[in-house]
Amino acid sequence: MSSDAIPNEGKALTVQYEGVTYQRIPLRTRVVMPGDELDPFVLEYAGSVVAPGDILFVTEKIVAITQGRSFPVSSIRPRRLAHFLSRFVVRTPHGIGLGMPETMEMALRECGTPRILLAAAVSAVTKLFGRKGDFYRVAGDKARAIDGPTSGTIPPYNEAVVLGPQRPREVARHLQELLPAGVQVAIVDINDLGGNILGSTMDRAAERRLVGILRDNPLGQGHESTPLGIVRTV
Repeated sequence: MSSDAIPNEGKALTVQYEGVTYQRIPLRTRVVMPGDELDPFVLEYAGSVVAPGDILFVTEKIVAITQGRSFPVSSIRPRRLAHFLSRFVVRTPHGIGLGMPETMEMALRECGTPRILLAAAVSAVTKLFGRKGDFYRVAGDKARAIDGPTSGTIPPYNEAVVLGPQRPREVARHLQELLPAGVQVAIVDINDLGGNILGSTMDRAAERRLVGILRDNPLGQGHESTPLGIVRTV
């Protein structure tokens, strides 16, 4: 498997981190659709290729989709507050985040209006002092994990808002039980700006190490269709 692995365009197959060389093997799959089940999908594409000592990392997006947490943009009716707050979110080439009324509306529903208002207020103040990122630090992982539509997103999710997954740590433990013994599992939210481990079967130190190994987002975030990957020590 490792000798035939092909990296995504612009990404390296191997990386050195803390003196150790790791492979980051992307697993190309079909597009996960609403109504798909996660277990057979993971077993189909990863069950026969993971080995003891590997880490299977699973993008949070496919977990959320299989949990029914993908919503067509046309089905979301943003309130006035969502329209107002979304105007102050900085959009980047890496994703729209909460910079559109529909994604902001879902953040208000997921995190609660008081928390989003607090995050907006803190962010407005700290930006005056040159600090960035306080909105998401206060709003939390649920807000950070919301994916909005972009032109580079695979259809039909180029016209959908996908929320973060529910119970990611439990999902990781469940998937581990389906795979060969000795395989660790992590549900990850990785993009070109950074990453988080939403849930895993590893300890915190191993999670921090995994974020470092995946820091350049080897799965990409366009049309690669690689929502699963394997980290393997060389």
